[in-house]
Amino acid sequence: MKVAVVILNWNGKTLLEKFLPSVIAHSHGASIYVVDNASTDDSVAFIKDTYPTIGIVQNATNGGFAKGYNDGLKNIEADIFCLLNSDVEVTANWLNPILKAFNKIPEAAIIQPKILDLKRKEYFEYAGAAGGFIDKLGYPFCRGRIFQALEKDEGQYDDIKEVFWATGACMFIKSDVFKALKGFDEDYFAHQEEIDLCWRAKNSNHKVYYVGESQVYHLGGSTLKNMNPKKTFLNFRNSLYSITKNLPRKKALSIIFLRLILDGIAALRFVFQFRFNHCFAILRAHLSFYANFKRFYKKREKANFILKYYSTTSIVWSHFVHQIKNFNILVKD
Repeated sequence: MKVAVVILNWNGKTLLEKFLPSVIAHSHGASIYVVDNASTDDSVAFIKDTYPTIGIVQNATNGGFAKGYNDGLKNIEADIFCLLNSDVEVTANWLNPILKAFNKIPEAAIIQPKILDLKRKEYFEYAGAAGGFIDKLGYPFCRGRIFQALEKDEGQYDDIKEVFWATGACMFIKSDVFKALKGFDEDYFAHQEEIDLCWRAKNSNHKVYYVGESQVYHLGGSTLKNMNPKKTFLNFRNSLYSITKNLPRKKALSIIFLRLILDGIAALRFVFQFRFNHCFAILRAHLSFYANFKRFYKKREKANFILKYYSTTSIVWSHFVHQIKNFNILVKD
């Protein structure tokens, strides 16, 4: 299979200087591309001068993660796209286990490796960890990461497992599936667009897997820190978008109603923590969602919606009430 490792860049020369060497050293047999989102620094000149063998696709505008990849991948031919963040350090033999899994599991359309924290290499990293899931109300979490609680990697997820979503920090996807799904939803701009993509893939009878034998290290927070109010806005809003698009009508509407209540509680929690910017971010997220609800409702795919999309009823209840911080002791429904 022809593999293209595709790195999206926006004013990230410093990150490219630090992380491109590991990608080049350990990606034998794959083509490497940088898709530049209209950077204003000298990222493109740096790549051309330092790594002339790397392919460069220059987008006309900065459309965020979703549009950036959609535009860039139109210009790249491969059987498998590896969408790789510019702040990821890859390891020796990171590609082979992924390609073996694609060969052994024909129904696998999307695969992610183990994502570890570059700053604390013995711990899982926030963005993806050991594969993503959502609860019944659409809140995302991972094996190895529940909200801000990160597990230590002790080999507990050294497996191959079907998951619900794969992280956009390092996502391998069959190019024909990406094209059939029409790529990412560009209205998300950034954050949780990979969850929507994986959800649409699963509604179309494709499967998403995690392969623990392959591992990479993610710096994280290079664009937006985990607790940046803008990220809070995007995560809360985009989660509601995904529910609207990917669930049967009655279920989607009932869950949105419950989310209104729970998101309100989350906003109050931020008030009590004196983090008022995050409270307002949730309010703005809901106002933006309501303003765009009709348009997103029209985006609903003509697919057989999967009904068993969640792995636990409420990750919020499990984590904040029962203080569960480890995926393996969650009560599965």
